[in-house]
Amino acid sequence: MHRDGTSLISLIIPPGEQLIKVQKKLIDELGKASNIKLQRNRKSVEEAIITARERLKLYLKTPQNGLIIYCGNIISEDGRSEKKCTIEFEPFKPLNISLYYCGERFEAEPLKKLLEDNEKFGFIVIDGNGALFATLQGSTKTICKVIKVDLPKKQGRGGSSAPRFARLREISRHNYIRKVAELAINTFITEGKPNVTGLILAGSADLKTKLAQSDLFDPRLSKIVIKIVDVSYGFENGLNEAVTLSEKVLGNLKYVQEQKIITKFFEELKVDSPKIVFGVEDSMRMAELSMVRLLIVWEDIDYTRVRMKSPKPDEVETVRYLKGHIDAKVYKDPKSEVENEILETADLNDWILENCGKLGMEVQFVSDKSEVGFQFVKGFGGCAGFLRYAVPSFETLTFDEKEEGDFDPEVDFI
Repeated sequence: MHRDGTSLISLIIPPGEQLIKVQKKLIDELGKASNIKLQRNRKSVEEAIITARERLKLYLKTPQNGLIIYCGNIISEDGRSEKKCTIEFEPFKPLNISLYYCGERFEAEPLKKLLEDNEKFGFIVIDGNGALFATLQGSTKTICKVIKVDLPKKQGRGGSSAPRFARLREISRHNYIRKVAELAINTFITEGKPNVTGLILAGSADLKTKLAQSDLFDPRLSKIVIKIVDVSYGFENGLNEAVTLSEKVLGNLKYVQEQKIITKFFEELKVDSPKIVFGVEDSMRMAELSMVRLLIVWEDIDYTRVRMKSPKPDEVETVRYLKGHIDAKVYKDPKSEVENEILETADLNDWILENCGKLGMEVQFVSDKSEVGFQFVKGFGGCAGFLRYAVPSFETLTFDEKEEGDFDPEVDFI
């Protein structure tokens, strides 16, 4: 849904803002709107601003977390219908920005920031081959810097030269620690303060411990070291292992939760468990039978739930899960070529959120930003479920219609 022109109003009021100032701002914008040349746009903008002012009059003061108001006349994608839309709500946590925006779409970008995990953790993976610096926030893992080194090995021989070789080795290790400590400051300190909530040091040798105990390691970072872990690998493989070993201190970080739940799914898949289901079609059909205990869904999955009616005399209703956005009146089955009347369409994730309670299932949305998340999306369509009890065969269930795999997106719509 969108509006042609620039007549949708987005108003974001931060906590503590005086509403009288916001009202004055809207009055000023109402005056500017009179200069819009296109009469239809001018009228829509003026109506939206007046609506926003009327909604503000219902509040004695700004709510604790601020206030968000969206209003304007919305036109459907096909341009056939128009309706007045007003949305107002207090965000679930403070949104400390002030915004007035008039455009062809509502400005929702600030809302995305509300969904981001505020806690960011830093990782240093260090061994004799090099060091990796990374951050982990929400479901986003970012590798900031990687350096490689070639440290001298311990000398088993050398006679009178052995002490000199040992001394050169210690100098090299000392310089290496100094370099890592300097890069740690550049990576994890911004404007004189740590830019991460906590720091995890990992490695396969004693270098991580030497770094933590070294006078070269910045005290500001020493204070936020929350765990030192032994890992079997270096670089990115070591980072992945360090994340797994740090689950307890990382708490409910989205990345960690994703890793655990998708890894559990893969473990069940490996033993051919009858208590899992995967693929959009099979998973959702089981879900609608209230047989799914926990549904795992990719947060960006592009599917539509379509309820349709067959032209047969008994007019049987069926539900299909079709890839992409569906905006049509009729669905032509690619196999039978029967034309079905489309009664209702809904974005799959929106429908899941609205109905998961009625279906008695939990829902875990995951991203494709982690290694296992990417594999889950590419290999299994981004949708799977843990069943309430074992199902030896789907053939024993009663479905409206059972199809193998996902439907071909290249079907005919009228």
